[in-house]
Amino acid sequence: MNSANERSKPAKTEALAFTLIELLVVIAIIAILAALLLPALIRAKMKAQGVQCMNNHRQLALAWRMYADDNNDVLVYASDDPGDPYVNWQVLDQYSWTLTHMDFDPNNQGNWDINYDIVKRPLWPYTSKQPAIYRCPSDKSYLTVNGEQKPRVRSMSMNLYVGGFDGTDGNWPWAEPFHVYAKLPEINPPSNIFVFLDMREDSVNWGNFMTYMAGYSPTDPSQYGFDGDFPGMYHHLACGFSFADGHSELKRWRDPRTMPPLTIGANPLFDQFSQSPSNVDVAWLQDHSTRLK
Repeated sequence: MNSANERSKPAKTEALAFTLIELLVVIAIIAILAALLLPALIRAKMKAQGVQCMNNHRQLALAWRMYADDNNDVLVYASDDPGDPYVNWQVLDQYSWTLTHMDFDPNNQGNWDINYDIVKRPLWPYTSKQPAIYRCPSDKSYLTVNGEQKPRVRSMSMNLYVGGFDGTDGNWPWAEPFHVYAKLPEINPPSNIFVFLDMREDSVNWGNFMTYMAGYSPTDPSQYGFDGDFPGMYHHLACGFSFADGHSELKRWRDPRTMPPLTIGANPLFDQFSQSPSNVDVAWLQDHSTRLK
């Protein structure tokens, strides 16, 4: 017979637990919610990177403008031109905004060391002296140097027609009819001529981006093409630009030929021409690069 104390003990309750089916349902719901939220998170991240890229562009464009204001409206060169027999390039190269020739060679110190070149160039004293402004935040390219991953220093390039190869068009026959701007007041309208743009990691090389101008004037879309330089497309198929009036914007590309597949870690191909007839993006680049002399 049970004692009175034993009769007064509360009955044991069974421990509550998820069944396997319930657990699977919860996991499925979490997966669905994650799938719904992930695109929004990716878009938010891309938007934030686009905002940062535009800020980098504005800082570089402001430095470019302040340098000209301090030097009688004379513009920095968009690129060096080593070996040109027609100019004193040993002297003139020092007035290029950068002397880096980007590739993926870890022995090329200018690829990964900001102090090797960029801090010595004319625009650096006018910047915030933050290396990040020379690089699109969506560009993830890097080199492995002595076992350590180092981000490349630059994805920004300058419009070739704003300053030129040490002040010249590089003796390209299709560029000869067009203006290479040497002074700030020559750029007209400044709101329509770009100064800097993002370049793809497998295309950025010298300091300039040279728009292939064949077919611009007189208009002949059958001649459109790219001569080795392709613009960036990191911002959801758009590229960052800054203009001579100081504003910056993202340009969304419309033709897939402007955005060939990115080759990760590939060295840029110099002077490799790619035909692109009737490409509306080429027409836009031409109209925002220069004008006839």
